[in-house]
Amino acid sequence: MAAYRETRERDLDIDWHPYDRRGHRRGPDGEVIHSIDDGKDDEYFERVRRDVDRLRDRYDAEAMLDLDDLPERVDSFDAQVASLYVSEERRDRWPDFDEALWVDGRDIGDADVLADLAEDAGLDADEIRTAIADEERRDRLRSDFSDARDAAVSGVPTFRYDGRTTRGAVPPEQLDRLVEGV
Repeated sequence: MAAYRETRERDLDIDWHPYDRRGHRRGPDGEVIHSIDDGKDDEYFERVRRDVDRLRDRYDAEAMLDLDDLPERVDSFDAQVASLYVSEERRDRWPDFDEALWVDGRDIGDADVLADLAEDAGLDADEIRTAIADEERRDRLRSDFSDARDAAVSGVPTFRYDGRTTRGAVPPEQLDRLVEGV
């Protein structure tokens, strides 16, 4: 996205929306049930890994998270609650906080990790802990997840523009085609 935005003559406003990658695996208590088969086998993840590596090499995108660095079974729900809070209440700090969530490779399902990342982004750790525990905000995030499903978002990342959609780690040229309709 950053590489694509640099090529544009005019600014591109971006509106970020949350998506629950593990929503289909959540039980009634909201916890992820890891034993549910999502159809994503080793071959799928190897294909994704190759695509990400190819894009990282081609576009010198060292900040892209290495899939091998991802902790197993991470549930990003609390991270998304924290991100929602920061985007609403501390908008000026949101880009730094959001980037830290997705490039560090730490377990963003852990409140202490989120508090550390918040401090690194110039936020108060206790402020983030309080935001994560806010049931009203958690319910709003669940509603946002439902809205994303209704808008045909089916993976991360999904890019939508003027009724057109592309998904996955895509090169800047594909984002240009999406936005310009060419």
